[in-house]
Amino acid sequence: MRVIAGSFRSRTLQAPAGLATRPTSDRLRETLFNVLGPRIEGARFLDLYAGSGAVGIEALSRGAAEVVFVERAAGALKVLRANLARLGLTEHLTVVAGSVAGFLRNPGGQAQFDLVFLDPPYDAADEYTSVLDSLGGAAAGLLAEGAMVIAEHRRKEKLEDGYGALRRARLLQQGDAALSFYAANKAALALSLGAGGTSQ
Repeated sequence: MRVIAGSFRSRTLQAPAGLATRPTSDRLRETLFNVLGPRIEGARFLDLYAGSGAVGIEALSRGAAEVVFVERAAGALKVLRANLARLGLTEHLTVVAGSVAGFLRNPGGQAQFDLVFLDPPYDAADEYTSVLDSLGGAAAGLLAEGAMVIAEHRRKEKLEDGYGALRRARLLQQGDAALSFYAANKAALALSLGAGGTSQ
């Protein structure tokens, strides 16, 4: 893996061994950040199920003001911290060693986030519903006005169009993977992604 663009462009990243995590491919990560575009600059970014940290690191490289990485697997945490150290990243970030559910219940006084990314591991597909329901309900206070929540999932894994206050604005499909973009209100949908829709 490598950082696609920004201040750490072309720097390589380690990936956790085994099948417990599924690093977002360079191509899909590039698609994600092309869609987000200028929203990244100065944003507070929450990387749930962070794994290697590649997505959050890409956000930092492209000018995010702060990134919070949440990961509980020991192997993935080791790789995440190694990637941060390799790039000399020590500021404007927080690594939370714990479960996503625990963080959403008790975020420890974190300020609101502009962008939230989630990509549960293969054996935790049922967590899409619980996390998105939480962000659209009990944990909605973590989302800033106009925030966007992006879920990476298998193309064949059909997510709902809505979870609580969250509504899907756009679905992008690439190979076997897909990205579902959710926002909490109509103003956010119009500002972020126009009319939305589905792209192949």
